Amino acid sequence: MYRNRVQYYLSQRRKGNFSTFKNGLIIILGATLVAVSLQLFLVKNYVIDGGIVGLSIILSHVFRVEVGALILLMNLPFLVAGFFFLGGRFLVLSLFASSVLAGETYILAPFEEVTNHPLLIIILGGLLLGIGVGLIIRFGACLDGTEVLAILFSERLPLTIGQCILIMNTFIFGSSVFLFGITEAAYSLATFFVAYKTIDTIIMKT
Repeated sequence: MYRNRVQYYLSQRRKGNFSTFKNGLIIILGATLVAVSLQLFLVKNYVIDGGIVGLSIILSHVFRVEVGALILLMNLPFLVAGFFFLGGRFLVLSLFASSVLAGETYILAPFEEVTNHPLLIIILGGLLLGIGVGLIIRFGACLDGTEVLAILFSERLPLTIGQCILIMNTFIFGSSVFLFGITEAAYSLATFFVAYKTIDTIIMKT
C-alpha cells in the first residue's frame, strides 16, 4: 500500500497533474519548517541531520560557511541526476525548494537557538524537520540528494523512503562523533529517527 502511494505521487508529478502553484506554496512552507529546525534547534546545538544537509552542517562548522549555501551547492549533482529519472518538473521544484531553504537559513542565522534542552531539540527539531521534508517530497521535490536516491530505491526495494534515508545516512552520524562528540551524535541520531518517522507519516497520509 505504501509503495503504491509513493508510485502514485511520482506518476502524477511526471504527468504534471499536480498544481504547480499549490505545490510551490507547500514547498515554501516545507522549506520554512526545515530552515527553522536547522537554525533555531539543530545547527547551533551541534545536532546534525543526515545526508547532504548533515554534511553541510558539518562543513559549515569546519569552514564557517553558511549552511544554506552549502546545501544548495552540494545538492546540484544529485538534482541533475534526479532530472533524468523524475523529470524537469522535479528538478525545477527541487531547485526552488533548495533556494528557499538557502535564503531562509541566511535570514534566520543571526537568531539564537530556541532551546538547549536535549529532549526539546530532539522532539521539536525532529518534528519540524520531518514535516518540512515530508511535505516537500510529497509535493514534488526534495531538499537532499540522498532523498533522490531514497525515492528511486523505494520504488525498487521493499523499504520506505524514510528507511532508505536512515540506512544511507548511518555513516554521517558516525562521523559526527569525531567532530562534535558522542553525546551530540546520539542526539543527532535520535533527532533523525523522529524526523524520518515523521517523513513517512507525511508521505503516507492520504
